[in-house]
Amino acid sequence: MKKITIYCGSQKGKNPVYEEGAIRLAEEMIRRKMDLVYGAGKVGLMGVMANQMLEVGRKVYGIIPQKLVDIEVAHHGCSELTVVETMRDRKWLMAERGDGFIAMPGGIGTLEELFEIMTLNQLAYIQKPLALYNVAGYYDKLVDFLDFAAGEGFIKKYQRDLLIISNDPGVLLDKMAAYEPKLEPDWGKG
Repeated sequence: MKKITIYCGSQKGKNPVYEEGAIRLAEEMIRRKMDLVYGAGKVGLMGVMANQMLEVGRKVYGIIPQKLVDIEVAHHGCSELTVVETMRDRKWLMAERGDGFIAMPGGIGTLEELFEIMTLNQLAYIQKPLALYNVAGYYDKLVDFLDFAAGEGFIKKYQRDLLIISNDPGVLLDKMAAYEPKLEPDWGKG
């Protein structure tokens, strides 16, 4: 894995632990000589991640729709800034360019991106590792819900088990490196 697509908030959150977590993840990616693919924002946790990576000369690939460029949230310091027409175009390019995905604390957009990658993996459109960076237990309730949905038979156990979860960036990246895709989708089978 050389390029990690990061999904995260355009806000920093109320608790400084989220920004500290972003810095820890960036430091671990830098240590491993990884580059960043992200939504090209200069604000929130997105800006924190990009700035940490750029500060030491790592490549930062930003992908952003024109509408967000127009409202001046684009990070023009990215190594490569790709401006697209729609959010859908942005998400697809981010999915194509990353070797794996990490969802950090974030809002609705982050959750939507997380579930889209879970779906793309489930349907074998892509087969790349996906992780939740569970800073300060941010995703605990979501993980509980996913476990509940699996227990109720709406998410297959193997699908739930493919989601890597940790509050330690080193553990996340190690598990992502060890990821083995399920080669055949299991559509509709009990």
